[in-house]
Amino acid sequence: MQVATQHTTFDVTRRALESGATTVERVTGDYLTAIEKGKRLNAFLSVFNQKAMERARDIDRKLAAGTAGRLAGMVVAIKDVLCMKGERTTCGSRILENFVSLYDATAVERLLVDDAVLIGKTNMDEFAMGSSTENSAFGAVRNPVDETRVPGGSSGGSCVAVAGGMAHTALGTDTGGSIRQPAAFCGIVGLKPTYGRVSRYGLVALSSSFDQIGPFAHSVADAALVLQTIAGHDERDSTSAAVPVPDYTAALTKDIRGMKIGLPKEAFGEGLNAEVRGAIEKIIDRLRKAGAVMKEVTLPHSDYVISTYYILMTAEASSNLARFDGARYGYRASGVRDLAGMYTASRSAGFGAETKRRIMLGTYVLSAGYYDAYYRKAQKVRRLIQDDFFTAFSTVDCILMPTTPTTAFAFGEKADDPLQMYLSDIYTVSANLAGVPALSVPCGTDAKGLPIGVQFVGKQFDESTILKAADMVEYGPA
Repeated sequence: MQVATQHTTFDVTRRALESGATTVERVTGDYLTAIEKGKRLNAFLSVFNQKAMERARDIDRKLAAGTAGRLAGMVVAIKDVLCMKGERTTCGSRILENFVSLYDATAVERLLVDDAVLIGKTNMDEFAMGSSTENSAFGAVRNPVDETRVPGGSSGGSCVAVAGGMAHTALGTDTGGSIRQPAAFCGIVGLKPTYGRVSRYGLVALSSSFDQIGPFAHSVADAALVLQTIAGHDERDSTSAAVPVPDYTAALTKDIRGMKIGLPKEAFGEGLNAEVRGAIEKIIDRLRKAGAVMKEVTLPHSDYVISTYYILMTAEASSNLARFDGARYGYRASGVRDLAGMYTASRSAGFGAETKRRIMLGTYVLSAGYYDAYYRKAQKVRRLIQDDFFTAFSTVDCILMPTTPTTAFAFGEKADDPLQMYLSDIYTVSANLAGVPALSVPCGTDAKGLPIGVQFVGKQFDESTILKAADMVEYGPA
C-alpha cells in the first residue's frame, strides 16, 4: 500500500510509516515528483533531489532501529532567506544569486536534529520585501488554488510548497504578515511566533526588530509540532528569549469552554470585504457555540499601524541591506573605475525596484533633519500600539480578527500602486509591531472558491492559546 503524499498532514504519514504502509524514501520520492509536476507554480529555487533521498534512506534506518526523531518522515521546504550549509541562499535577489551558505541557521539545524527531510529552498519576494511574491528576481510564484492570482508574500514559495502538495510543512518568515497573509490566500495554516521565541541566527535580516521564523502546514497540529522543534533559546542570537517552551501539541484539546476571545472593533470596519466578513462571522458564531466568550475590545491606534510599520521596517532594511555592496560577497558590477562607482553600479543592477524603493524610504527617514520627524516618532507610536494589545489582553485570552481584507488578488493588480499593496498587510503588521504571536487558519471560501483566513493574536509567548483556538476552528462543529 502506498500512501498519497499530496495535501497529507504529517500525522497521517507518520501512522503509515509506523504501520509499514510506506517508507520515508517513498514519501520523499513522491514529493520530489510533485515538485517536478508543479514547476509552473515556481515555488522552489533549489531542490535537493539526491541529498533528500539519501537522508530519507538514513531516516528509514533510524525508524527501523527505534532511534528516529519526532519529525522522522516529515518533508520540509525552507524559505530561501534561511542559511543551509553548502546550499545557495539567494533571498530572491540577483545580488546573492551565487552565494553559498557556510553554516546552518538554528531553525534548520533543529529540524535536522529531529530527523526532518529538507527538500529544497523556496522562492520569495526579494529580501522578503513584498506582499505577493511578484518581486522575486527569479519570477513570480503562482497560487495553486487559482494560478491567475498571487499566493501572497513574501513567503509565497514556502506557502505554495505546502498548499500545492510539494511538502508536508515549510518554514517562512513573518516581518509584517509574510507567513499569515500567504496562508490565508492559499488556504493553509500559517504561524508567526512571539518575537524571540525562535532563534533568528542564520536568517538574512530584513528588519531585525520585526523578523520572526515560523511554519506553514496543512493542520494546526503540524504547525504546533514544527514550532515545538524550532522554538527555544539560542545563545547565538541576542534577541532569542530564555523562556521555557511548553508542549504545544498538548494544548490541542478541542475544548475552548470559558476562553475569552476579543473582537477589535477597528478590524471589522470599512475596507473589509463582505464575503471575508461573512465567513469570519460564522466562525465567531461557531466559537461561541463551543463555549468561548466573545468580547468587544479596542485597539485605538490601529489607524497608525501601516505608516508606523513602513517607517520603521524600511529604516531597518536600509541599514541591514547596506552590507550588500559588491565589496565583500554577492554580485559585483564590472567595468567600474572607483569604489563609489562599484557600490552604485552593483546595488543598482543587483537590487530590484521594490527593494530599492524601500532602501530609499528607509534612508530618508533616518537622514539628518527627518530622523525626529519620522523614525523617532514612529518608535513612540509603536509603543502605543503595543500597549493597546497589552490593555486588551488584560480582559481577554486572545484576539480574533481577519487575516486579510480581501481574498487573493490577480497578478499585476497592485504592482503599480505600492500603497494599495502595503494595505494588504493592514491586519497583520500590528502583531509584528507588538511582538506578539499570531496564527492564520482557513475559515471558508468566497464565491470564486478563493480561500479566506481568520487570524488569532495571542499574548507574548502564549502560542498555546492561539493554537488551541485555531484547532477548534479547524476541527470544531459546523
